[in-house]
Amino acid sequence: MTLQPFNLYIERREPDKNMARFYALSIEPNLFGGTSLVRSWGRIGSRGQQKIHVFDSELKAFDLLLTLLRRKHSRGYLLLR
Repeated sequence: MTLQPFNLYIERREPDKNMARFYALSIEPNLFGGTSLVRSWGRIGSRGQQKIHVFDSELKAFDLLLTLLRRKHSRGYLLLR
């Protein structure tokens, strides 16, 4: 069960390539007592796409979140403050 919801939002902007993308990650409790990692991505200003991963523990969800964050950071996505 998730004790504390967690949200993360990163962006990648390259005006010379007409690129403006977002990637959002959220760890949330689900209705079955487990934990869900919700991934949303797309062009800034659009609804984008979404995928939900279900886990039996918050630690597994956080491990995937860190893996995805590392991958996106290596591709130029930056954390906004």
